Amino acid sequence: MIRMMALMHPASRHLDWVLIDPKNGQLPQVGDLVSSDAGGMPVYRVMALEDRQARLRDDLHGDDRVMPLGIFRWKAAG
Repeated sequence: MIRMMALMHPASRHLDWVLIDPKNGQLPQVGDLVSSDAGGMPVYRVMALEDRQARLRDDLHGDDRVMPLGIFRWKAAG
């Protein structure tokens, strides 16, 4: 587990990050915060999952987008 400050996250809080490991079934779920870099920007909230795609929200900018789930290596620990 890695603890980093998500400097631009709206809550400006510390988040603990865990590596996403699909081999062990540790995949992001709806509501999780994900990033391609632990504590890096941007941080997205998973709004929906379909196949290997994720509908994401950038809480900082209010943007929604669909991206492949496989590009995200980290999720915020519960």
